[in-house]
Amino acid sequence: MPKLLAPPPPDSTLSPIAGNAGLPIIGLGLDYIRDPMGLLESRWERYGPVSWLSMAGKRWVTVMGPDGCQTVLQNKDRAFANGDGWSVLIGPFFHRGLMLLDGDEHLAHRRILQQAFTRERLSRYTEALHPAVEGALDGWHPRAGFAAYPALKELTLDLATSIFMGGAEGSSHQEMVEVNKAFIDCVQAATSVVRFPLPGTRWKRGIDGRARLEKFFRRYLPARRAGTGDDLFTTLCHIESEDGERFSDDDVINHMIFLLMAAHDTSTITLSTMMQYLGQHPEWRDRCRRQSAALGTSTPSYDQLDELTDLDLVMKECMRLVPPVPVVSRRAVKDTEVLGRYIPRGSYVSVVVHFTHHMAEYWPDPEKFDPERFAPERREDKIHRYAWEPFGGGVHKCLGMHFAGAEIKTVMHHLLRRFDWHVDPGYRAPLNYTSLPYPSDGQPVDLRHRL
Repeated sequence: MPKLLAPPPPDSTLSPIAGNAGLPIIGLGLDYIRDPMGLLESRWERYGPVSWLSMAGKRWVTVMGPDGCQTVLQNKDRAFANGDGWSVLIGPFFHRGLMLLDGDEHLAHRRILQQAFTRERLSRYTEALHPAVEGALDGWHPRAGFAAYPALKELTLDLATSIFMGGAEGSSHQEMVEVNKAFIDCVQAATSVVRFPLPGTRWKRGIDGRARLEKFFRRYLPARRAGTGDDLFTTLCHIESEDGERFSDDDVINHMIFLLMAAHDTSTITLSTMMQYLGQHPEWRDRCRRQSAALGTSTPSYDQLDELTDLDLVMKECMRLVPPVPVVSRRAVKDTEVLGRYIPRGSYVSVVVHFTHHMAEYWPDPEKFDPERFAPERREDKIHRYAWEPFGGGVHKCLGMHFAGAEIKTVMHHLLRRFDWHVDPGYRAPLNYTSLPYPSDGQPVDLRHRL
């Protein structure tokens, strides 16, 4: 039987939010991990765009559809806090990263960080990406059943440490494997059922992973403070706002841990999805390759990447099909409403990007891979301002979205020039939604060098 979250105030015209808790402690967490779209569709049919459920030890108001998502993400009446929402999930592991800050503090940190993502800096980052990508791909060994996801994850971590850190001098391959594992442990701890550092739990691995990352970055901090490089780490040590504000050592470490996680995890998901669908749709792979060849260079500039319009269509469609961050978290800091439903102060709120991206009302035949949806003559993403929202929205919209696009296109440009690959048309990636989605089978492709 559905239950009501909380009665609206006596003089209110708002409706209460209906929902159900699921199992004790774990709530509906396992249902979501097993079949997120199945769970979300059943709740949409039963309760509509706003309902509540239990997950990760908390009650969550679940908002689906672009109208509700727009209300929460735009946050015009400042009723929703970003940091309070994310902190309950990833606070101990990514505390004081930009995504976990709010209000004036968030604005101050964002203004400083924006200096690291100017067009001039993005152009320099892109120039530095090419040799790093080529070097990483030299270590790939094409074969049938090549596990694309772990190879791409190692590649994007290498890129993140190269571009964002200026390299990891003195670190062995084994240490970088441990750093990658630390990031994985921090991300996967978000949905831990046991939210206390007991040995053997995901939560404990996340706590240990955070400590490992802090130790890693603090080792390099003095050199970056003293350096003059163009990497993000050095930049964060020196940049300041127009008012002369600068980051403390702790600020730099916190932002580096969060930015490296965001930079390599989300890009990996999109790249592996693109490899899958281009392997299943060779006509699109050939279209993208022709545009890459037409550039006449193996190292396109940041501006030249804009000419890869077909690759851009594929990237956007893959982000629609598998949004790297399928759910965005908030917390109500005062009594408020979404679509006429009463949300009491203190409620945790989940904005379900994943569901919106698969709504047939906005995306005809939504499970079909169809990059032309984003072509100028169709632009299905413009039917509603929040129909396509892989980078979130409002003041917390992803600061690194343009870098992400440049990184993904650069990697794909090199992959298309160097390799051919095939994926069975009937293949469906077994996505694991324990945290950010990833293919649990490693996402095999039949990879070979181009002749």
